[in-house]
Amino acid sequence: LIAIYDNCNSLHTNAFDEAITTPTEDSVRRAMAIQLIINREWGLAKNENPNQGAFIIDELTELLEEAVLAEFEKIAERGGVLGAMETGYQRGKIQEESMHYEMLKHTGEYPIVGVNTFRNPHGDPVVDTLELARSTDEEKQSQLKRLADFHALHARESPAMLKALKQSVIDNRNVFDVLMQAVRCCSLGQITTALFEVGGQYRRSM
Repeated sequence: LIAIYDNCNSLHTNAFDEAITTPTEDSVRRAMAIQLIINREWGLAKNENPNQGAFIIDELTELLEEAVLAEFEKIAERGGVLGAMETGYQRGKIQEESMHYEMLKHTGEYPIVGVNTFRNPHGDPVVDTLELARSTDEEKQSQLKRLADFHALHARESPAMLKALKQSVIDNRNVFDVLMQAVRCCSLGQITTALFEVGGQYRRSM
């Protein structure tokens, strides 16, 4: 990528195992895929001087800033983040963008190497069995003991800190500073319970 940024005239990718043996089909495909990703997916390879004041960088930055500002204005028109949540705006927007992305991927308009282009001719590998990582009873008990020890160690200071956190929310102040202090002596469960007490727990309107 550094070579592309510096406007190289040609670029090749070595197979990772060619220093020790004749490259295998998998290593050659990987080297080819890297070339294709840079050439077809990345986009900046089609423009000159991306690091030296290229028009494309400035233009994309402007477009992104305008799109973000427009989205903020749409949220503000709906009464802010909480007001927009009540109407399901964020959820609907995420679903809309997801469907748009899937359509571009399905039609091939948005090429993704290995997904909808340059597919493996032998088919994609299939995992026969998926092993889930689960904690043992000993690990669970150990974690519970650590939590109990943490509560006992900070039993004197945590109530005052939780009270300060709740008061900060009630006063509509920035809670980040108090939150950073609270995590030193309060567990995640204690903090979320305190916030639920003053702010309630979100329930989607049906």
